[in-house]
Amino acid sequence: MLIIGISGGTGSGKTTLVKNLMTHFPDESIGLMAQDNYYKDNSVLNFEERCAINYDHPEAIDFDLLIAHLESLKSGQTIEQPVYDFKIHNRIEQTQPTKAPDVLILEGILIFTQTKLRALMDLKIFVDAPDDQRLIRRMARDLEERGRDLEEVVQRYQDTLKPMHDQFIAPSKIHADLVVPTHRHNGASVSVLTAFIAQELNKVKK
Repeated sequence: MLIIGISGGTGSGKTTLVKNLMTHFPDESIGLMAQDNYYKDNSVLNFEERCAINYDHPEAIDFDLLIAHLESLKSGQTIEQPVYDFKIHNRIEQTQPTKAPDVLILEGILIFTQTKLRALMDLKIFVDAPDDQRLIRRMARDLEERGRDLEEVVQRYQDTLKPMHDQFIAPSKIHADLVVPTHRHNGASVSVLTAFIAQELNKVKK
């Protein structure tokens, strides 16, 4: 199983890149795992306490479980992937059975900060975008999709998103094999990555 890590700051365009790549391949050949589903289970905390957590710090992620699941997939096992609900700031009881695909895309803002996790990746891609563009995208997503209000989004950006980006995410770009800028149309990057994945899939099928 080939593991492709795609990282970058919040609102950088990671999800758009992932969707573009996945449309070129059959569903059974390529799979997706999101770091966001591996936020730690905080069921012991009430809603207000969960709201106060810094979710952009590496300590908010259950990397041990994520690494264990990737290792299980690599050995051909099916895993029960956790499912996270952003509206309640917690995992839900249901899990998502996930089989090992030929190619797995792992997406998340903090995945390049972990040495053991990087070691499992065959290709590491960092999606880069200017801060103002990332903020606009993040605000639109949180307001429309995650039930946040404007004050909460702005406050979180000032208190956690920007400081954590500067401290953890931006420095992790050094570990990338490829940096993809998304402040402009960049069809060439998608074409190159699509060709690479197709090549690796052909190797698996032979």
